[in-house]
Amino acid sequence: MAAIVYLLCLATSLACGVLLLRGHRKTGAALLLWSGLCFLGLTLDNALLFLDLVLVPQIDLSTPRNLIGLLAFTLLLLGLILEA
Repeated sequence: MAAIVYLLCLATSLACGVLLLRGHRKTGAALLLWSGLCFLGLTLDNALLFLDLVLVPQIDLSTPRNLIGLLAFTLLLLGLILEA
């Protein structure tokens, strides 16, 4: 059951990222770009979560997962600072 939840989170993050980047392409709003990049980073984070906890639980991928999540939110924070 947990694997299904992880995959649904991955799919949701990917859909949000793609839709935000499509919106940026149409409107040119910079905040949509930063938000889309953040969600694509969260998609990668969710993929590593699925890989870490479901596919190869014997390998600890928590450090790369946390670094990618930090990078994703840093991109969003950078976009918010640049837009202010």
